[in-house]
Amino acid sequence: MPRAVPAAVFVTLLLILLVLAAWQLSFVLLLAFAGILLAVLLRHLALVLSRHTPVSTSAGVLVVALGIAALLVLGIVFLGPQLFGQVDQVIRSLPAALGQAEALLQQYSWGQFLLERVPTADERPNWNILGTISGTVSTVVGVLANMVIVVTVAIFLASDPQLYRRGVLHLIPLDKRERAAEIMDALGQGLWRWLIGQGVAMATVAVLSGLGLWLIGVPLAMGLGLIAGLMDFIPYVGPWLGAAPAVLLALAQGPTEAAYTALLFLVIQQVEGNVLMPVIQKRASALPPVLTILAVVAFGVLFGFMGVLLATPLLLVTIILVRMIYVEDVLGDHSIEAPEEEAAKKAS
Repeated sequence: MPRAVPAAVFVTLLLILLVLAAWQLSFVLLLAFAGILLAVLLRHLALVLSRHTPVSTSAGVLVVALGIAALLVLGIVFLGPQLFGQVDQVIRSLPAALGQAEALLQQYSWGQFLLERVPTADERPNWNILGTISGTVSTVVGVLANMVIVVTVAIFLASDPQLYRRGVLHLIPLDKRERAAEIMDALGQGLWRWLIGQGVAMATVAVLSGLGLWLIGVPLAMGLGLIAGLMDFIPYVGPWLGAAPAVLLALAQGPTEAAYTALLFLVIQQVEGNVLMPVIQKRASALPPVLTILAVVAFGVLFGFMGVLLATPLLLVTIILVRMIYVEDVLGDHSIEAPEEEAAKKAS
């Protein structure tokens, strides 16, 4: 007994230190998770390439990575000036659109009531001085450095995943390694299905938004469609964030255009939620809506913008781990279906 107590204290202190270290390194762990997510994408695309060409899977990872980089470069060269110019105009046009919206609201009593509760001009952010040159350069350098880290981690993981898989399995007791391998496979497949569904949804929203805004006559339709598609990466909150700039710019054209623009995004969200997502979820992983919303809020509070971006795949990983490790292995309950199996039944 005297020896057991110090051992228990040592294990407890070690666990506390590990938790504190993980908290201090939370941003690094988020970057690592982003690298894993990108590695899943690169690996599966490389597998598809290797099945149809003589290129090996490891070499296929580099081919896919270089192919994606080449597409980005070509897109920047040919579409970049116009696209980034439109996005820049969207940002520059927002203050004027807000001013016109304020003037329109002043015409109504309920609008005046709302404006009285909005911060005064002195309290609002100064659009001309927000983000100094040094701050912008620092932010850009930081983002680029993080992107390099994520891409580097992803390429190494995707090129030889078995190396790191074996390393993790060596840390697991022998009698648990087979189950640990099953869990790792389930995590990889779940993330891949989620990536497919998310990519299709984002592309669809971007195309429909850009086309609809162009038909309505809203300026900068391409840039606004791109913003809407990118914001769709964030569940529930993202679509509204993506719609806000378009509605504000449409309001500068007139209340009719603003109403049509708001209606457009409502229709797109209905199409995505009721038509597109059920089809996607036949092969993707469905997540409980309430848990998804709470995950976005919780990870955003804990880890900031990176937490918001990665909230959904982190939630998916958490659900798979809880289901397989706790519900199935600890409780012995195998009646709960995997998210992708449940989604397929609902969509069928």
